[in-house]
Amino acid sequence: MAAPTVEKVQEIREVTRIERIGAHSHIRGLGLDDALEARNVSQGMVGQLEARRAAGIILEMIKEGKIAGRAVLIAGHPGTGKTAIAMGMAQTLGTDTPFTSIAGSEIFSLEMSKTEALTQAFRKSIGVRIKEETEIIEGEVVEVQIDRPATGTGAKVGKLTLKTTEMETIYDLGQKMIESLTQEKVQAGDIITIDKATGKITKLGRSFTRARDYDATGAQTRFVQCPEGELQKRKEVVHTVTMHEIDVINSRTQGFLALFSGDTGEIKSEVREQINGKVAEWREEGKAEIVPGVLFIDEVHMLDIECFSFLNRALESDMAPILIMATNRGITRIRGTHYQSPHGIPIDLLDRLLIISTTPYDEKEIKQILKIRCEEEDVEMSGDALTVLTRIGMETSLRYAIQLITTANLVARKRKATEVDVDDIKRVYSLFLDESRSTQFLKEYQQEFMFNEMTSESMETS
Repeated sequence: MAAPTVEKVQEIREVTRIERIGAHSHIRGLGLDDALEARNVSQGMVGQLEARRAAGIILEMIKEGKIAGRAVLIAGHPGTGKTAIAMGMAQTLGTDTPFTSIAGSEIFSLEMSKTEALTQAFRKSIGVRIKEETEIIEGEVVEVQIDRPATGTGAKVGKLTLKTTEMETIYDLGQKMIESLTQEKVQAGDIITIDKATGKITKLGRSFTRARDYDATGAQTRFVQCPEGELQKRKEVVHTVTMHEIDVINSRTQGFLALFSGDTGEIKSEVREQINGKVAEWREEGKAEIVPGVLFIDEVHMLDIECFSFLNRALESDMAPILIMATNRGITRIRGTHYQSPHGIPIDLLDRLLIISTTPYDEKEIKQILKIRCEEEDVEMSGDALTVLTRIGMETSLRYAIQLITTANLVARKRKATEVDVDDIKRVYSLFLDESRSTQFLKEYQQEFMFNEMTSESMETS
């Protein structure tokens, strides 16, 4: 008799619900109080109190929106939280303020001139808040009636009954409105708005009068009051778009579709001048206001003398965003020249910058950062293992120690453990080399490698 086969059902996870964990995904803000004093551990930020306090003052300057063309340089050793501070600033500003982040090396890999790439980055960081009035229909759905032809072919027809606290009206529905209602899954008891210009339907929630309809509610159901007054209303709508988006829409034959294709190409200066003039008109008429955003350039030392010269001129414009740059270089050569300068940035540009310095983390701060990263990556780690990992971070680098968290967790899971212990840390430490041990390995076996150009006397270990 054959043994019964046990059918294994594989676990299927929905891809859209898997959240990827990035290097700075634990950052929620700058961790400042109302007096702009930095808390030691707050919103994912640890230490760097002076740098965070300085960044908080810059944030206040950005929120005022009256000062353009200011530039900030965050300078410090590798792994001291420069990018984390910039990400914290972005999180604090919220979605209304444009924040563009690029690396200095990106400028040289795009299929356009360097100055055009920088101009586009600048324009992406300048928002235009456009105010306009639109007519909407807002009410509670009493009934949705859709009639399908008996033959099965032909256009559907239907009626939509909406009401407020004071009136009730029946609207005839066309084919597109029927499709929109079906797509939004609108049913009796929903509070909806219909934009008369575009026909867009937005569900605001369920009416409080239908709170007992358990079949039509769920865990995420939001209940709202039935609207008052007339069904048709005028409403002020505020759109925030970037100057770059306006540039692209007005410079391409396919219009706004160019925003999705990604192939923006070079935009003519005449187009930008016309757009600047139009935006200035809107500002005078009170239809729009400029929202100066933030352009963050990481690895700014990778820019060359031409880019720095462009930045000098661009910062003088009244339409310039707040420019934040980060570098981990000391006194080094300015790219494109034979001259040396602090951080690889020309002296005349350095003179324009507010410079924020970051300092290396101490042992207590490294331990706290590693603890936060364990929580972010959903890793249980014993106290002794965390202490050993902190010691590794002190002797090698914080980035290397952070990389060992997930790998040690995988090793622990292989032995069916729920917690990472010291042996797991030691295991991954022996498997993956840090920079110093890798350099030592190369020093010992350099003759066996291809294209070796270093002599044993000239190689230095970090």
